[in-house]
Formats: sequence, C-alpha cells, structure tokens
Amino acid sequence: MTTRERILDETLTLFAENGYDGTSVEQIAEKVGIKAPSLYNHFKGKEDILNALIDMAEARYEEFFGSDRQIGKLPESKEEFIRSAIQRVSFTMHDPMIRKMRKFLVREQFRNERFAEITTKHQLDGVQGMYASIIKGMMRKGLFKEDDPELLATEVTFPVALWISKADRQPQCAQESMEKIERHVRHFCDVYMIR
Repeated sequence: MTTRERILDETLTLFAENGYDGTSVEQIAEKVGIKAPSLYNHFKGKEDILNALIDMAEARYEEFFGSDRQIGKLPESKEEFIRSAIQRVSFTMHDPMIRKMRKFLVREQFRNERFAEITTKHQLDGVQGMYASIIKGMMRKGLFKEDDPELLATEVTFPVALWISKADRQPQCAQESMEKIERHVRHFCDVYMIR
C-alpha cells in the first residue's frame, strides 16, 4: 500500500470514528506513521483528503452497486432480481470502505449540506431511482405488474435502508438484517412480479 493509500485509509477510519472536525492533520499523520508536514507531499490538506475519499467511494459504489445512471443488466427472472438485490445489499453492508464512509456521512450529514446530499443520494434517492429504472425495464419485459415504478422502488428499497442502518448501529444484528432483507425482497417479488 502506498503512503497516499495509507493516508486515505487511516483518514477514513478517523473520520468515521471522530468526524471531520474531530480529526486533525496531526492525528492522520501519526496514524500513518509520518510527520504532519510530509502529509502535504500527498494532499493539500484535510479537505483535499476528504474530496479524494468521496471520489473513491463514489467510484467504488458506482462500480459494485450501480446507480440510477448505471443499472447494469436487467434481471430476467424473480430469482435473478432477488440475487442481484442481495448482492448489492451485501456489498453495501460488508465493504469496509463503504461501511466507514456511510458511518462518517451519517454522523456528519446534519452539519454539512454536501454530506447531507451524498447521504440522501446513497440511502434514498439514488437507490430508489436505480430500482425505479430496473423495475420499469422489467415491466416492459412483462416481469412486473404494471404499476408506478417509483412507488414500487420506494416500497422495496426503504425497508432495506432501515435494516442496513440497524446493522450499522448494532453489528451483532447484521445476519438478522440480511435475513429480513432477503425475506422482504422475496415477498416484494411474490406480490408484484408476474413470473
């Protein structure tokens, strides 16, 4: 791991634990094992590190989860829809970078408008928009009953976000949350899918 990568990794951990304002450049440098002035060889300052972390997390999320702009291959069946949804949830719940970033953003969302927008995108609007596009595409293929795709996307995604939040707050409930999420997605498919 390069020094730059170590700086990003350690900073994200510190941000998740202490918040943005509660983390100093000196703490970051100490965690990485370098002198504070050496940090400026890699980044302009703490905000530059934050921007790099947000860019990395956004790119990672887009690649492994998707977005309303990139939904990936449309599922061809109920089981494929369920498998795809569970894979996305599992990534969200278990990827170390995404977990730390979510913890950081949830903590900071009430103090910073930019963080609030990013949190809303990843926990509500972006996920709901992506699933609305998936469901609309599957309706065109005759796999879902004709209905309002945005409402159906809300119905399937919002309970999932709540169970992920529970697992974040109470890590011992992660397995229980995954089981409830899968049960919920299966029930959703039983109610709204045609085949």
